[in-house]
Amino acid sequence: MSSVVAVVVLYSCIIVCGSLAGATVVIFNERPTRLVTFLAFAAGVMFGAAFFHMLPEAYHGGGWWAFAMVPAGFVFVLVLERYLVAHACEEPPDCTEHVHGHALGLTAFLGLSTHTLFDGIALGSAVKEGVGMMALIAITAHKIPSSLSLASILQSEGKKRGPILLYAVMYGLMVPVGAAVYFGFDAVLKFQSLAPRALAFSAGTFLYIAVSDLLPHVNRHGRDKPGRNLVALAAGLLVMLALAQVTGGIEH
Repeated sequence: MSSVVAVVVLYSCIIVCGSLAGATVVIFNERPTRLVTFLAFAAGVMFGAAFFHMLPEAYHGGGWWAFAMVPAGFVFVLVLERYLVAHACEEPPDCTEHVHGHALGLTAFLGLSTHTLFDGIALGSAVKEGVGMMALIAITAHKIPSSLSLASILQSEGKKRGPILLYAVMYGLMVPVGAAVYFGFDAVLKFQSLAPRALAFSAGTFLYIAVSDLLPHVNRHGRDKPGRNLVALAAGLLVMLALAQVTGGIEH
């Protein structure tokens, strides 16, 4: 268990650094940054992580019943985002055009942090099931543009560099918080099938983020170069498929 925790801590540090990197792009670059192609790649990575790594491991550890948690994760985040927290944009130009007053920055922080909390649950269950590296790649690929978006909103509200970086750090730290929540439930409930079901639930949240958050922005803002974005999406899928082949060969 100690080795699992150590891996989660290491991966969490990498994800926090990714969050800081996204914010740094904004605060040290006055020109608007568009990451539509990167968002397409991130969507492909999240699809690949869910289908090629998380769901096979969930089935291996929990059987067909584990798949019942996939729509549960998808619908849970849907309800949470639509009715409890305001939807936070993933692509900066789309967000900054709709800034009113000084409430959107905090709302975006809370909404994105909620997603990140579930990313932490995904990371914890994935590390325990032996596919932590895949979850790390998917979460980091998603966190960089998300942090860039958050920093863009905060900067448009007049926030200084220090507070923006602090928000980015706190946003990234929701990953270890989510992992701690998962390990806490795992320690209390002591269900042998908790990790596979949590992994399937997390796969559902990954699919929701890709389908509801990332791809709509790609379709909306990437009409000028749809071919490049399609290639980026396919590249994300192929990267995760290749990793599945490599890790599968190592394990077997």
